[in-house]
Amino acid sequence: MATTKPAPAESETAIRVRALESILVEKGLIDPKAIDALVDTFEHKVGPRNGAKVVAKAWVDPAYKQRLLTDATAAIKELGYSGMQGEDMLVVENTDTVHNVIVCTLCSCYPWPTLGLPPVWYKSAPYRARAVNDPRGVLKEFGTILPDDVEVRVWDTTAELRYLVLPQRPAGTEKLDEDALAALVTRDSMIGVTVL
Repeated sequence: MATTKPAPAESETAIRVRALESILVEKGLIDPKAIDALVDTFEHKVGPRNGAKVVAKAWVDPAYKQRLLTDATAAIKELGYSGMQGEDMLVVENTDTVHNVIVCTLCSCYPWPTLGLPPVWYKSAPYRARAVNDPRGVLKEFGTILPDDVEVRVWDTTAELRYLVLPQRPAGTEKLDEDALAALVTRDSMIGVTVL
């Protein structure tokens, strides 16, 4: 006789969110369709998958890579990724001698269309301060240990300009197509706290 497991209990936060949403809908303060559209946007239209596709295209298409490094905003828009908090972009490339890290020292400016929601640590005061004062120490905490002769450059994102790191393409990936390459790219590598 087969037994079924009971459904996992809903977290207290999930219960509160659902209750708050119900009250706001009931009072006519929010439209459930608008909430669904917003959730769909963040699940399917923005996020690190978009940035990973930008990186993969740059790895396989030298002309696109040049456009990306020359006018990131336009090149990213070519792939359909633009919008609020992604209007003005600059892409910085990691090389054998330079490793780039992104931070927003004033708040948490972040390129949402290409990287999605910012991770909690990105918004934290300790990351924002230490990324500037001790970038190698921060990188080490993420498991990224760079040779001493690699220069670490820290880029301070602002409301006017947001950055995306173009990681180095891993060796041995010459036969991979864009989709397979995109699957290798992580959000953290596009912030610069990891290599991939």
